[in-house]
Amino acid sequence: MNQDTLQEYSCLLQNFLINEGMYPQWAIFLNVVVNCIIVWIVVYFLDIIFRKLIIETFKALSNKTVSTFDDYLVKSNFPRYIAHVLPLGIVHNLIPIIFIESPLITNLLLVITKVLTVILLIYIFRSILRTTRNYLQGTERFRDKPMESYVQVMMIFAWGFGIFYIIHMLTGFSLISLTTLGAASAVILLIFKDTILGFVASIQIAVNDIVRIGDWITFSKFGADGHVTEINLATVRVQNWDNTYTTIPTYSLISDSFQNWRGMQESDGRRIKRSIYIKQSSIKFLSSEDIERFKKIQLIKPYLEHREKEVSKFNSQNEADKELLINGRNQTNLGVFRHYADAYLNENPIINKDLFLMVRHLAPTDKGIPIEIFCFSKDKRWVTYENVQADIFDHLLAAIPYFDLEIFELPTGKDINRL
Repeated sequence: MNQDTLQEYSCLLQNFLINEGMYPQWAIFLNVVVNCIIVWIVVYFLDIIFRKLIIETFKALSNKTVSTFDDYLVKSNFPRYIAHVLPLGIVHNLIPIIFIESPLITNLLLVITKVLTVILLIYIFRSILRTTRNYLQGTERFRDKPMESYVQVMMIFAWGFGIFYIIHMLTGFSLISLTTLGAASAVILLIFKDTILGFVASIQIAVNDIVRIGDWITFSKFGADGHVTEINLATVRVQNWDNTYTTIPTYSLISDSFQNWRGMQESDGRRIKRSIYIKQSSIKFLSSEDIERFKKIQLIKPYLEHREKEVSKFNSQNEADKELLINGRNQTNLGVFRHYADAYLNENPIINKDLFLMVRHLAPTDKGIPIEIFCFSKDKRWVTYENVQADIFDHLLAAIPYFDLEIFELPTGKDINRL
């Protein structure tokens, strides 16, 4: 059916009313109203039919294919947007026929349909971007990459070009004018300053692999301590351990300092570093009776026997007067306890012996002498790690009295009353 035939059918009511003696302007008006109602009904039902047909076709194809890309297309409403293309094209072609007597209205409606077409194309482009994002995030390579940032940047450019093109259609203003582009660039830089900074930061984060989705980060400045759940242009979303959420400006991950625990999670162990404070007045030289008593502790018996031979040999060579323990070389209960703690850690199957392990004596403080435990737990899970750490120090604290040592504690009310 050609355009002349359509125009003839569209004017049937108008010609009939004029032949019946109605005023021509009223006949044209009623003819336009009736044609609009008919076209609206036809387009409405066509839109429903095409939408159901295309959506069902996509669903059927997605169920038969192995790839998940078409599944994400359905979820992002891509078939629904595509279904609107044909009805919109029909309306665009029928407008000059229906409003043939009103060129001004025809031009206005044609511009409106073009604007709607541009917006529809942007939505189709957005659905494709979202599908691509969801598909790539389902792969191992891009799972922890900030894909949302790139989608947002592409959408900003899409809406920018779409708005400029709509302005061009409405005003006829040239888009290739250098002055226009310069002014537009200045406005864009002013309005989207934070977005541009966020985009640059997102690229740096991805290229330098600073943060990934799923990383545990600590950002004291913003009170964030938890896992990264989302990285977009404006913010990085962190779910804290108390299940609250903290949003951090994306650019802050580049400009400020924060702690990323990924290195610990990817390593072979999680560090344990904690001190026990020994009361200084409880430290003493060991007598022969003390050494014999300590030899009953199985972990340090070989060490005590070997050390006792070395000390005795040195003292005899140097004719040390052992009536006083201070003369010559001697063992102390604190030194023996340090070796006991080291032996205990080396015997503990939960401690990773391939990583650094040390029990060291730190400088004395007003709270006692710190004996620091430095080692790595094989299990890096937080709850298990805390249990491992607690078990180690529970044992060492309970073992200290066996070495005639005391833990330093600030005096309590009971201590003062006892005095």
